[in-house]
Amino acid sequence: MSERPVLLFDSGVGGLTVLREARVLMPDRRFVYVADDAGFPYGDWEEAALRARIVELFSKLIAEHDPEIAVIACNTASTLVLADLRAAFPDTPFVGTVPAIKPAAERTRSGLVSVLATPGTVKRQYTRDLIHEWAAKCHVRLVGSVRLAALAEAYMREGFVDEEAVRAEIAPCFMEEGGRRTDIVVLACTHYPFLVNRMRKTAPWPVDWIDPAEAIARRALSLLARDDRPRRNGLPEQPDIAVFTSQSPAPSVVKLVRGFGLQAATSSTT
Repeated sequence: MSERPVLLFDSGVGGLTVLREARVLMPDRRFVYVADDAGFPYGDWEEAALRARIVELFSKLIAEHDPEIAVIACNTASTLVLADLRAAFPDTPFVGTVPAIKPAAERTRSGLVSVLATPGTVKRQYTRDLIHEWAAKCHVRLVGSVRLAALAEAYMREGFVDEEAVRAEIAPCFMEEGGRRTDIVVLACTHYPFLVNRMRKTAPWPVDWIDPAEAIARRALSLLARDDRPRRNGLPEQPDIAVFTSQSPAPSVVKLVRGFGLQAATSSTT
């Protein structure tokens, strides 16, 4: 058998932004991308039910794919269930995705920072603890977008997005106080970088948009075992695959993941 894969998990296609960076840093690794499209969007779930769903999914995913490491490429899932996953599966290293509040606090000049996230990420105590620990001297505005993840998902599938809808969703991020303006917006959902060009176009003034994808990929790389031996061992290379919990993804989604070099696959576990 070939090497154990790196498993990336998201509620939809947003985690493809992390996969893109992970491939640059880990070109010799095999990837399994899991989209919980049957559960998307996570913002519609009660916390207890979503926590139970994700832990149950991972019990099956780990058994089937035996990943060397699992990356939760979703802020909503990470802030809710990362501790549960680590407790339930202690032999599997997990990398989470949390709002990039520390680097935002280090880079801001105006002291006005916004965190653009899903409502679930915004309301979590985990997010507020990050602000308290790393950005106590900044004015951090939490902006919970109800529609932006779905707009990004639709844009990636269909190639079109309503720019006025994007403008309305990002508008609360922009603050003016005492002659200072917001200068950094943290993209605290892996779906959002797909829309960053539209955000730049519709923003009232230029800001630094922080995309955490590269940092997540670097963290995953740091936890992987170092091995200088050839990874394929002369055996036929297994393809990178995308697994969908709905078992029947839309043709546009299949086309999208193929564009990322993934082979759509069925799974007995989902």
